[in-house]
Amino acid sequence: MLTRRFAALLLLGLALLPPVVTAQGQPKTVRLLTVGNSFSENATKYLDKIVGADGNKLIHHRCVIGGSGPDQHLAKVAAHEKNPTDKAGLYGTGKSLKQELAAEKWDVITVQQASIRSHDASTYRPGMRELYAFIKKHAPASEVVIHQTWAYRVDDPRFSGRAEPKTQKAMYDGLSDAYRTIAKELGVHYIPVGDAFYAADTDPNWGYKPDAMFDVKTATHPTLPEQKHSLHIGWRWENDKSALKMDGHHASPAGEYLGGLVFYEFLYGRSAVGNTFRPSGVGEEFARFLQDTAHKVVERVN
Repeated sequence: MLTRRFAALLLLGLALLPPVVTAQGQPKTVRLLTVGNSFSENATKYLDKIVGADGNKLIHHRCVIGGSGPDQHLAKVAAHEKNPTDKAGLYGTGKSLKQELAAEKWDVITVQQASIRSHDASTYRPGMRELYAFIKKHAPASEVVIHQTWAYRVDDPRFSGRAEPKTQKAMYDGLSDAYRTIAKELGVHYIPVGDAFYAADTDPNWGYKPDAMFDVKTATHPTLPEQKHSLHIGWRWENDKSALKMDGHHASPAGEYLGGLVFYEFLYGRSAVGNTFRPSGVGEEFARFLQDTAHKVVERVN
């Protein structure tokens, strides 16, 4: 049995031990403001959990307009400047962009293009530069970076119609070039989420492959095609179970996880490989593949 004196010395020794830190260094806090749409929500859904699992801290606010690019955010800025009480100039937080920019000493502020226009660099001009200038005016100490969005799933119905681009590869090639071009024009970095999505989607072993045996026209509830390793939501039944719908745009939990891993690596400068957080429904081996993919892509870009 320990004597009281020995026990007291033991407790004192434990108290003098250094605090537990991550294997990659001291705990780090990042203050992040994302100015985007549902894709920025997707890409950061699990970010706080990934950050926390590695012993770090995240302060994150979102300025969201569904389906938006820089022009829609600038329109909200204009509405608020014209009439500060007009709800058209406010986000869901009840604040304007100017107010959000002043709410914290943001380390990083992200902007992005709407996915439907992401493949065409001309649609970024002049809005992206104007939004960048507005942000830097009201948050001059913050780093503005571009969040690179992703291409739609290979079997998204958009690719079977008359719209451009015609294929997932064409969409990725276009948005990849456009984001890099605009980032270079503004002299900023970009977060390569779209690169990571395409790398994972086209991997010969882990990439999603459409179910050729599934017939949408004859399907009945609750039958769904095989959608293993899909980074997008894909086929799903509506709440009333009467209609089968495809969402090849937005991220599935696996895609949201991959986006969060890329954001983490970019923001914290630390490897996501071995991170202990894994969303429900994402298998351990697949999660490790996504971690490896995020790490390789961010390492290559930066």
